Amino acid sequence: MFEDEDMPVDDAPHDVGDGAPRQSYNFAPGYYGVVYRADVPDWGAGTRREHGAGSSKSRTLKPSVAVEEQEEHQQEQEEASRPEDAEAATAELEAHETHYKLQSMKWGLVPFWTKRDPGYGSLLKTINCRDDSLATQGGMWSTMKARKRCIVVAQGFYEWLKVGGPSSKEKIPHYVKRKDGKLMCFAGLWDCVRYENKGKDGEVDGEPEKHYTYTVITTDSNKQLKFLHDRMPVIMDPGSEAIRTWLDPKRAEWSKELQELLKPYEGELEVYPVSKEVGKVGHNSPSFIVPVASKENKNNIANFFAKGADKKKAAEKVKPEVEVEVKKEDGGEEKKETKTVDKLKEEEDENDKKGSMLSSPPPKRGVKRESSFSLPEKSEPPAKKTMASPPSSATNSKRQTRGKISATSNPERSPAKKGAKADGSQKITKFFGNSA
Repeated sequence: MFEDEDMPVDDAPHDVGDGAPRQSYNFAPGYYGVVYRADVPDWGAGTRREHGAGSSKSRTLKPSVAVEEQEEHQQEQEEASRPEDAEAATAELEAHETHYKLQSMKWGLVPFWTKRDPGYGSLLKTINCRDDSLATQGGMWSTMKARKRCIVVAQGFYEWLKVGGPSSKEKIPHYVKRKDGKLMCFAGLWDCVRYENKGKDGEVDGEPEKHYTYTVITTDSNKQLKFLHDRMPVIMDPGSEAIRTWLDPKRAEWSKELQELLKPYEGELEVYPVSKEVGKVGHNSPSFIVPVASKENKNNIANFFAKGADKKKAAEKVKPEVEVEVKKEDGGEEKKETKTVDKLKEEEDENDKKGSMLSSPPPKRGVKRESSFSLPEKSEPPAKKTMASPPSSATNSKRQTRGKISATSNPERSPAKKGAKADGSQKITKFFGNSA
């Protein structure tokens, strides 16, 4: 990716082995990361430094030394550099083409004058370097800012947003990356230190091993990240003139031009909340850079309901198809056609509709239909019955042995009334008179 941005890479570390850079979605202080810098000696750009030269006081400095003593030590080193060394180094730089390389270094800068491993607690204090601390003369960053500048390579970075008021401890992690997908190039400083390896007798045992470390320079946040934090890393565009100026090995002294490069990023960034799992040391997962509210996030509760809706939509879109044999009316050969189930059902409904129209044609309008029922010329009285007709259902089975009682005649149960006819019938007016 660097070569595509016209950033030459003449050397790079191995992917595996001791000191190999570590690829992690939860990168912590003390991990080995990738640094891009000019291929210069361990003393940095410009003239050679006589490390350990000067008074005995400078040779016994410890990590906890005061800032004033550090400045004195650095001044003594400046005085120890001979003019002929500076001229030779300048001539060598001008005669040779500058080469650049990727190098594996530990995050958390350890100054070169440190004699023993300072431990994890000290690394935490030097993972970042404020840009305003470089604007003043002297200080612990004096030598590094002048001769040992680098670019720290990353895909993005995390920042935690405090929520719930000043007394709240709740923080929501956010991931920040370039919107164009390019690599992040943070301005940084590096150094090389050798710890003294002392044996049981207190004497230095063998050649001390080199340790390369780095720090990331921070500045004020831009408008886009103000809501998140008041500080952000100094971000430079890959292949930009700013990077070439920052890494130029011919610039062996701190200048106003270099200081002005340390400013808030003016490009567009993408920032969004991510899983809180990233805050747990040792956890590592690609899901840490996936937005919480995205479809790719399996822990998003909204996706649980969305999946059911998607499956339903997919089922509606997919119509099952079947093969049917269609025979031509002219006696031709049968051929197979593929139709969906919905199409077959639609044709079946249409055929049923046509069949019902042919078998039950609607009656013609305007023609009065004559009734097939006619009254007899002379009404005959009902015949005497002793047994009703057979019942039409099982519920009337109890009535099979009972006779049907006439409303106007019942000769078996009552004697003939006065004025009744011989055949047992009587006038209807007489029936109502007797009832009264």
